[in-house]
Amino acid sequence: MTYKHTKTLDRSKDFILPCRKDQLDAIKDFLPIDKPDFDGSFSTYQLLYGSTGNRIYLLGLGEEKHSVQLENTFQKVAFETKKYWDKTIQVYAEDLNEDEIRKAVIGLEMAQYEIGEFKSKKEKSKHTSVTFASNKSIKKILDEGKYTGETINKIKALVDAPPNIKTPEFLGNWSEKSSKEANYKCTVLKHKQLEKQGFDAVLSVGKGSVNKPVVIINEYNGKSSKKVDIALVGKGITFDSGGLSIKPSTNLHYMKSDMGGAAVVLGVVELVAKLKLKINIVGIVCSAENAVDAESYRPGDVINSYSGKTIEIIDTDAEGRLVLADGLSYAVKKIKPEYLIDLATLTGSVVRTLGYYAAGMFTNNENMAKTTSDLGYKVHERVWPLPMFEDYESDLHSDVADIRNFSGNPLAGATNAAKFLEAFTEDHKNWMHLDIAGVSFGSSPYAKMKSASGYGIQLITEFIKSKASK
Repeated sequence: MTYKHTKTLDRSKDFILPCRKDQLDAIKDFLPIDKPDFDGSFSTYQLLYGSTGNRIYLLGLGEEKHSVQLENTFQKVAFETKKYWDKTIQVYAEDLNEDEIRKAVIGLEMAQYEIGEFKSKKEKSKHTSVTFASNKSIKKILDEGKYTGETINKIKALVDAPPNIKTPEFLGNWSEKSSKEANYKCTVLKHKQLEKQGFDAVLSVGKGSVNKPVVIINEYNGKSSKKVDIALVGKGITFDSGGLSIKPSTNLHYMKSDMGGAAVVLGVVELVAKLKLKINIVGIVCSAENAVDAESYRPGDVINSYSGKTIEIIDTDAEGRLVLADGLSYAVKKIKPEYLIDLATLTGSVVRTLGYYAAGMFTNNENMAKTTSDLGYKVHERVWPLPMFEDYESDLHSDVADIRNFSGNPLAGATNAAKFLEAFTEDHKNWMHLDIAGVSFGSSPYAKMKSASGYGIQLITEFIKSKASK
């Protein structure tokens, strides 16, 4: 889609007419009838016809509390009606503020996502030009919304891609292409370089696969200084069989989504580069396929890590924290960022704790926690704080190594994973771990099977914007 700005709405052409609940009086001058059967409830719409036969889509914005989800109602109306649109459609945006206009564009763009990329027969997508009618100067907002929506669609396509296509090397190639398009630096470390630099935990996880692991390092410098403001670390397990601690076959096909954290990191760096924010960030993706083979690492093994700490393997299905451990250690030792955030589809425990409505947030930094929580409500990508008490550390004691990767305790699994990661942060004061297992991938009104949600792009980008130079 392309997005344009005009100051005057052409009432003879098709247009979308947003309306708050029970506030039809605000748009009555645009209505072809006095009393449509429509009250503006959230995520509802009604089609009317104007005097020239043009389509008028009344779109319900709901109450003030629904403003944070505004993209959802635009996504729904576009997804369900775009096949009837001509090459152009208008949006009456005079009564929308800048944040609402940005969300409207994000929603319209998200409606363009086609999940059936690998079908042999696909419907041809139709290019539509959307014109926003407003007296405000909104060109920059339209661009930001378009870039954000496009990025969400791109990471959803990554998460939904089949694992025979989406190998660690594929993620590296994706990132290299993205870096050229968005103008940031990308370095992909492959097997020999990983051995040379000491990414032993990443290598151990990937030992059982023919698709060798990679570590992707993306650098965007929006300021002249060399100091890195924020480093992001993403778990990039392109398929998780569980290794020798093999998972049950039920829903195993969904384990293609175990690189949801990596997808967020890749997408955010690209988006920040396109927005040209005045900030320096580094995105680190540690990617491997956790497969089963004669060379697979075993329960009972003791492996090394980038940090120098030795790790006793209790469960090979607790592999995400291993690759993240190397990524966090690399960030702390080499990048030395002011803020450090990792994202991962890490535990089923966090899903049992929070369901599908919030990510688990782990940090000892109260200011960082409050900022992230507030931003989560703003963009409707919510987080919820979970404890990081020292009491949990005893669960990770090992008699034969510095630490073990799994407690075996059926309780507090998400916190135990977070405490494991904390051991590789060198007590970084501004570190946060987000367990996005319940929100990255799940049921959707736009697919019959579980699919990617796009969670995290807006949340992390807003956090970065809050730290960027004005």
